[in-house]
Amino acid sequence: MRLRLVPQQTNIDFFARAKLWLGFSGLLMVVAFASFMIQGLNFGIDFRGGTTIRTESAQPVDVGAYRDAIAPLELGDVSITEVFDPTFGPDENVAMVRIQAQEGEEAVTTQMIEEVRIALTALVPDIEFTSVESVGPKVSGELIQAAIIAVLLAIGAVLIYIWLRFEWQFAVGAVAALVHDVILTIGIFSELQIRFDLAIIAALLTIVGYSLNDTVVVFDRVRENLRKYKKKDLKDVMNLSINETLSRTVMTSVTTLIALISLYVLGGDVIRGFVFAMIWGVIVGTYSSIFVASAILLALGVKRDWSKPDANAGNQFGNIDA
Repeated sequence: MRLRLVPQQTNIDFFARAKLWLGFSGLLMVVAFASFMIQGLNFGIDFRGGTTIRTESAQPVDVGAYRDAIAPLELGDVSITEVFDPTFGPDENVAMVRIQAQEGEEAVTTQMIEEVRIALTALVPDIEFTSVESVGPKVSGELIQAAIIAVLLAIGAVLIYIWLRFEWQFAVGAVAALVHDVILTIGIFSELQIRFDLAIIAALLTIVGYSLNDTVVVFDRVRENLRKYKKKDLKDVMNLSINETLSRTVMTSVTTLIALISLYVLGGDVIRGFVFAMIWGVIVGTYSSIFVASAILLALGVKRDWSKPDANAGNQFGNIDA
């Protein structure tokens, strides 16, 4: 017996409220942008510069006591958080101590780290520094610039690829969906103040690829049906195409989410931010491929006359594999 998450034959009108869905997406993007402008992002050490110390001890972590022990060192902005993970044993009590970059220094010096160790050892004799990572302010600024360029280049490459593979209307719809996904992902990180570091940039690029793949599958079927049903209204052709690919879309998204949720619960705190971004990206990417990319394509219209000599205009690269 085959498992089906959706019926084999569906006849859902995805564009009955197309303007409503586009308006809803626009509102979410405005909220995300406003959150980013007002709250900003909770940049990790990668982008802010400074030092992250991961500690481990058999005694329970007392964040207040840790802070009081470090305060006399006058290190400026110090963030201390306890790390919770179901894979940790009863004697594994982990904390992350983040210290801002010091004025005039590329990173927290070895001497300062040793002073922090002495201060915390006096409080918790068995404490261990399992890892120490430092990033200077200059390097962090370069990383921010490189991250922005990487995301913009990825979206630009997608624009060119879709334009060559289909037509410009398809490219506009696909890129609008990708921009939508990236803005909403940055927005949720700003709203929840989840730490934003280089791993999240990797997640953003992965989300761009995932969302693009989903959109191309739908657009491929739209193009096939445009050739097959030359007399049928564009809206009907697109509804038919999305319904035909709906089973594949839902199955892919659900199976991906099962793996991601397992990683989020069991994978540990090191990759939790990355996995959260991926979970959110799969959800909004699946949504945008139908309700953003396809809705914009419907609004722009598309060339329908395949009988003329230039019928392949805009599709001369249509056989390129995704």
